[in-house]
Amino acid sequence: MRRRRSALIITDAAQNPAEELRRRQTRYIVMMLVRAGCLVLAAVLAMQHVPLLALWVSLCLVGAVVLPWLAVILANDRGPRPEYKLANRFRRQAPAPPAQRTLPAREAPKVIDAD
Repeated sequence: MRRRRSALIITDAAQNPAEELRRRQTRYIVMMLVRAGCLVLAAVLAMQHVPLLALWVSLCLVGAVVLPWLAVILANDRGPRPEYKLANRFRRQAPAPPAQRTLPAREAPKVIDAD
């Protein structure tokens, strides 16, 4: 009987660095657009004098302050290394190398007297 080789799982392959960079750039741009939207919305709400104006403007300004920080953190974030991925922790591990055997302790030599 021939043994079948295990199939390669393509989902475990590392992401192309150019694609990963493009994804992080897109995430950053989207977050910055949301930040700009928060600033514009705060200005429009302030001009319209809507009910609970202070609450809405403060929420928009918090978004405008927090989003740039969050965008930079997420734009510099990369995926985890393969050894730290959770999926790799539950896979069947390669068998551990056998423990090294040690030689038994030597006994004291026996002395045989000639008399």
